[in-house]
Amino acid sequence: MTIANILQLAGGIGIFLYGMKLMGEGLENAAGDRLKGLLNIITGNRFLALLVGIAFTAVVQSSSATTAMVVGFVNAGLINLTQAVSVIMGADIGTTVTSIIISLNLNSIAPLAVFIGVALLLFGKKQILKHIGEIITGFGLLFMGINYMSDSMEPLKTSAVFHNFITNNSNPFVGVLIGLVITTIIQSSSASVGILQAIAMQGLVPIGFSAYVILGQNIGAVMPTLLSSVGTKVNAKRAAFFRLLFNCTGVIIFFLITRFTPYVHLIEKLTDNPVLQISLLHIIFNAGSVLILMPFSSKFIKLTELIIKDKQGEDEALKLRFIDDRILQTPPMAVIQSGRETERMARIARDNFVAAAEALMTGNLGKAESIRHGEEKINFLNNEITDYLIKINKLDLSDKDAEFIGTLYHTVNDIERIGDHAMNILEAAEQAVNKKKKFPDDVVRDIDVILQTVTQLLDGAINVLKNQKVNKEEFLRLNDIEEKVDELTGLYNKKHIERLKEHAYSTETGMLFINTIIDFERVGDHAINIGGSLLDKSIVI
Repeated sequence: MTIANILQLAGGIGIFLYGMKLMGEGLENAAGDRLKGLLNIITGNRFLALLVGIAFTAVVQSSSATTAMVVGFVNAGLINLTQAVSVIMGADIGTTVTSIIISLNLNSIAPLAVFIGVALLLFGKKQILKHIGEIITGFGLLFMGINYMSDSMEPLKTSAVFHNFITNNSNPFVGVLIGLVITTIIQSSSASVGILQAIAMQGLVPIGFSAYVILGQNIGAVMPTLLSSVGTKVNAKRAAFFRLLFNCTGVIIFFLITRFTPYVHLIEKLTDNPVLQISLLHIIFNAGSVLILMPFSSKFIKLTELIIKDKQGEDEALKLRFIDDRILQTPPMAVIQSGRETERMARIARDNFVAAAEALMTGNLGKAESIRHGEEKINFLNNEITDYLIKINKLDLSDKDAEFIGTLYHTVNDIERIGDHAMNILEAAEQAVNKKKKFPDDVVRDIDVILQTVTQLLDGAINVLKNQKVNKEEFLRLNDIEEKVDELTGLYNKKHIERLKEHAYSTETGMLFINTIIDFERVGDHAINIGGSLLDKSIVI
């Protein structure tokens, strides 16, 4: 091969990988909201989770992306190890879709597909048309890349060195090693199989040798998953290690089948098309491994638990529960998980507010340390969620998702301010206790009334955040509650002045009361901001 051939091969690989990525992103964006419902299916039975793994990987065109996402879900505590392994097994089947597409041999229409796809990307006015353009363009580029790779290797037909290496090499481990190395470098088993199919188009690789290369590719496919588990919690590491055990066991089984049975000859009898033969080898290995090993998945899980043991004393104080950088590979999922983490932050702020108000009314500071710890969590989540939203904002999002992420910036800020007001109320409670200032019973009753009203408003706002949408009727109901908070604030201001005139409490006690009421009113303002932002942008997720 000349330098020109090598450059053509490199360019072909690049076009192929970009085409596969563009097609996957287009399918993912076109599926949009439908992908978000997958999490509920994952948490169902393991057979549904298996189907989710197949479907999701067929869409994103990458088992590595799917398994990295699953590792992220396990790390965030969204799914357990049993659910995760079913999705991982499904991902191994879903990854065969690319090899099926390549075996269709649609090379002649590739330039037309690129033309149509680019036209839709440039001139399509609706977002869905642009996503379809991405799919068609990626589809065309994938086949153009295959053509470039195949053409670049044509000189190998006359290379005696290459022919001697392929025909005289009877060591199957060499084929396994080649597949492992190429896939580890490229970080994609789909792309690695595509390259093998491109070589097969020139009739350069016998099917017997290809069978062993495919086995090596399926070991190499595990490497991105293992890398994605670095720095994760124990169960996430176990999910990644499960894939290594599962794939290696499948490789051992099919190595023996390939070596000692007429398996390869049966494939040759099915079709004389070398590209389709490789696709069949890929499909049979992945689907066959799942069928053979799925009944023993619980045994694999126990083995991973024996090898990767629980860590003692793992710090649980400040951590993210729903978001993880690995989920960023799947933007629709990252968007919905951001909403869940923000909802969690809101519930912590709500509980802090209620606990601080109760401390003020009762003079019991038993929860003071817990409230401060809650404020520490709120500040931690404020920083982490904001950083995560910045990362998501750089991704290719649908208009609806981009709008929702925009609202979360403001929502997180509103929640952080609610936490600050809760701390103000706690400080007022501590000041009252330290200075032995006790509120009269009627003042405590007034505080309790506005507390219940603001809490009702907060709960409504958090429910809006949980559903990630709000209808007009619900917002009007929340608005009525917020107006009641304003009315109570005005009423208590008047009562405060009357109490001072009547010497019902000291000026210092009165200032504690009225400043606290202002904090309550501000919490109500921030709560209505949360519901209002979702209504104004008409977001439905």
